[in-house]
Amino acid sequence: MNDDIMRKPPARRLGQQAFVLRHCPDGQDELHVLLVDPVYRDGYTLPGGSAEADEPPHLAARRHLETETGLVLSLRTILTVDYVSRHHYPEGINFVYAGGVVTPRQAKAVNLHRPPQNIRALHWVPRYLLDTVMPPDQSLRVHDAWDAWEHGAGRPLLLRGTPVPVR
Repeated sequence: MNDDIMRKPPARRLGQQAFVLRHCPDGQDELHVLLVDPVYRDGYTLPGGSAEADEPPHLAARRHLETETGLVLSLRTILTVDYVSRHHYPEGINFVYAGGVVTPRQAKAVNLHRPPQNIRALHWVPRYLLDTVMPPDQSLRVHDAWDAWEHGAGRPLLLRGTPVPVR
C-alpha cells in the first residue's frame, strides 16, 4: 500500500441529495419532485449538500433534507451516482437517494416549512418542466434518478459492507 496516498488523499466533494415525490395536489395522477432554489447558484436542484467528515452519507442526505424542507425520511437506496468534474465547484460525486412518495400531510408540511437563508424557496415540479427550471447537469441527474425510481433500479447503500437498515 502506498502510504503517501493515505496521508494526503485527493480532495473531492461528496454530495448527498434526496429524490422526493408527491402526487399532484389537483387530483391528477401526475407526480411532482421536490426541488430547492438555492441562493448560491442559478436554477433549482434536489435538496441536499455535502457530508461532514466521518458522517455516514445517508445521514448527511437526511440532515440536509430535514434542514432544507422539514422532511425526515429514511434514505437508504441510491438511485444514481453522478461524477462532476471541477468547473465552478470542486470535483465531486453526487449520490441521489430515494425518498419515495410523501403523503399529502407531509407535502403540506413542506409547503409550510421555512427553509434556511441559503434556500430562496421550495418547489414541487412535474417531470416535464425539469429542463426549464434546472441547469442541464442537474436536470439530467433528476431524470436519471426518476428513471431508476420508476424501474426499481436503485441499490442499497453499504456501510463497511453491510446494507443500511430500513428505518
